[in-house]
Amino acid sequence: MISVPHTGTGAERPTGEQYSIKAGEYTAVVTEVGAALRSLRLDNRELIMEFPEDGVPVGGSGQLLIPWPNRIRDGKYTFRGVERELEISEPARNNAIHGLTRHASWQVDTHEDSLLRLTLRLEPQPGYPFLLDLVAEYSLDEDQGLTITVSARNAGDWDAPYGIGSHAYLKTDGGLDGPQGLARVPAGRWLMVDERMIPQCEVPVAGTPYDFRDRRSLRGVTLDTAYTDIVRDADGRARVTLGQGTEGVTMWFGEGLEWVQLFSGDPLDEPYHRSALAVEPMSCPPNAFATGKGVIDLAPGASVTHTWGIVVGAA
Repeated sequence: MISVPHTGTGAERPTGEQYSIKAGEYTAVVTEVGAALRSLRLDNRELIMEFPEDGVPVGGSGQLLIPWPNRIRDGKYTFRGVERELEISEPARNNAIHGLTRHASWQVDTHEDSLLRLTLRLEPQPGYPFLLDLVAEYSLDEDQGLTITVSARNAGDWDAPYGIGSHAYLKTDGGLDGPQGLARVPAGRWLMVDERMIPQCEVPVAGTPYDFRDRRSLRGVTLDTAYTDIVRDADGRARVTLGQGTEGVTMWFGEGLEWVQLFSGDPLDEPYHRSALAVEPMSCPPNAFATGKGVIDLAPGASVTHTWGIVVGAA
C-alpha cells in the first residue's frame, strides 16, 4: 500500500480532512466528514459542482445519503410493527431528509494513489435504533473514471431498514442553460409529489415535460424529480448523461439502484444556481421508510453493496 498524504489539517474545515486520489488525468478529493465527493476533475476540467475546501457541501453536493435517501414525511415510519420517529432535519417541510451520515466523521481504512476506503460505524440514534458498519470506497481509473462502492453490514441483533443514495452534481461548461445543458435519462416514469415533496403517484414520462429518454435541452426546465422504470444497458448499468460527446459527463449506476432523483439547482444562490445537474441514484424512492417501497431489510450479519460512478463523455 502506498500512503498518500491528505491535504493539510482539518481543524479549520467544516468537512474535516481532505483526501486526494489520482489516476492518469483524473483527480478527486473526498472529505472526512460525510465521506463526500468534493471535487472530481479530468486535466483540471471540473466534472462535478465543487464546494470550497473551507466550506460546507452546497445543496448536499457530493454527499452520501445513508440509511435512507430523500425524505420521510414527518420523520415517522413503522418497521417490524414498531413505530419510529426520526428527528426533523428539513423543518420547512417537516421531513427527515437524506439519512444520518452526512455530518459524521468517517475513518480512513486505505489510502493509496488511486484508491480511498473510508469506514463508519453508524450507532443507534433517535428513530433509528440500529447498528450499521459502513464502508465507502472511491477508486479512480485513467480510462473508466471514478467508481464509488458503498457496503453496509447489519452489526446489530435485529433486522434493520436500509436505503442509500448519492448527491453528486454533474457539470458541463455553460451550466444547464448553455449549449451543453443537454440531458438524457433512461427512465419511463416520474414521481408526482405534493408541496412537501412527498410522492403521490408514478406517471409515465411520455408526453410530459419530464421525458428525457432522448437527449434534449434543460434550458428553462426546473427539476426536483424522482424517476424509475430505469432502462439499463447490456452491462447492467443505467447511464444518465449531461452534455454530449467528449464535452459531456456520465453518471452510471449498477443494479439495486432503481431510482434516480434529478435536481436542477434552481433554489441555489450564485454561482451555483443552475450551474450543474444533481443526479442522485437511489435504492428506494422518497418516503420509502413510511411506504416500505424499495426498503432493504438487513438481517443481523447481512450486508448489501451498491456501486455507481462518473466518467467523462456522453454517448
